[in-house]
Amino acid sequence: MWALLSLAVGSFGIGMTEFVVMGLLPNIAADLLPSAWAASSEDAIAQTGWLITLYALGVVIGAPTIAGAVAKYPRHRVMIGLALALTVFNALTFLAPTFEWVAISRLLAGLPHGAYFGIGALVAAEVLGPGQRAKGVSFVLTGLTVANVVGVPLGTYLGQQVGWRAAFMVVAGIFAAATILIAFFVPEHPGDPERTLRAELKVFRIGQVWLALGVGAIGFGGFFAVYSYLAPMVTEVAGSPEWVVPIILVLMGLGMTIGNLVGGHLADVDLKRTLVGGLIGLAVVLALLALTSHWIWALGLFVFLTGFASSVLSPTIQTRLMDVAQDNQSIAAALNHSALNIGNSLGALLGGVVIAMGLGFVAPAWVGVALALGGLGIALASLAAERARGLVLSN
Repeated sequence: MWALLSLAVGSFGIGMTEFVVMGLLPNIAADLLPSAWAASSEDAIAQTGWLITLYALGVVIGAPTIAGAVAKYPRHRVMIGLALALTVFNALTFLAPTFEWVAISRLLAGLPHGAYFGIGALVAAEVLGPGQRAKGVSFVLTGLTVANVVGVPLGTYLGQQVGWRAAFMVVAGIFAAATILIAFFVPEHPGDPERTLRAELKVFRIGQVWLALGVGAIGFGGFFAVYSYLAPMVTEVAGSPEWVVPIILVLMGLGMTIGNLVGGHLADVDLKRTLVGGLIGLAVVLALLALTSHWIWALGLFVFLTGFASSVLSPTIQTRLMDVAQDNQSIAAALNHSALNIGNSLGALLGGVVIAMGLGFVAPAWVGVALALGGLGIALASLAAERARGLVLSN
């Protein structure tokens, strides 16, 4: 149990560093882009959204390359190295003097993200044993979702009160603690000396892997289209004061935490139905959020349900990838986070585009509906292709 908790501390830090930026976009924009902020706060916030996109790009690049390259090494040592790298790169965000340097530090901070979760999920799955893989995945992800209940709201409040950089100083400290805990409590988990980056990259020859990645990249983008611009939705659309933003973030985090635990259980029971049902639920909830976001109580309710629906999908998509990846488990577990962060990048980018077009801060929610439905279409195509292949093989 201590091993799993140690890994969860690191995932807590990852959840905080990934999502706290979203609650602090206005503060970062006003500090690092003062001229743009003075001319148009909407344009400045949309430009600052690139920090979210660059972090996500780091995850997309780092997840397959790092996970594939280190598959042959002992997993506990790899986890120590990844936690240490996350400590250093988040400290760089705290120290970076300009928007450009902050942008570079966010790209670097994203590189170890996917490999940490991917390899950590494999360690957790081994600890819990057969038949509980999705529960193992969800346990490691619990740190990320709890971060959205505690870390992100507190980090957002701290950043609003004493400066946004303080949030990243806290994040760096969390990763330093995770490094120490992993070194002490995660037992030895040998790698596979026969696995090389070239061998791991053969996973991309599997068509179902591409479809599973598409579900995460497109469908999960619907969540990020809303989360990326939640702070201005609270203050500009619902007309609530800035101090309400951390409360709404707590509701999102509670939904994510509950949804992650429920999703891990449901995916072990019936993965395919959980996948389809989660995407339908996400699309419906985002549409209701868009229609009712002018009332803060309705915004809070549907933000909670958005977090729930999205986090039901997270362990489900990761387990689906592990199912279809055959013997390429290390890279498959990490690729889930590449897919989700393509969704992060895509959602933040498209949300910023519609805001910059003058369509308002509700428009990203409608972008989210379209992306969730796109992910549903890919999921249905994947399952139909699998059924067709099964019929051919049975005949």
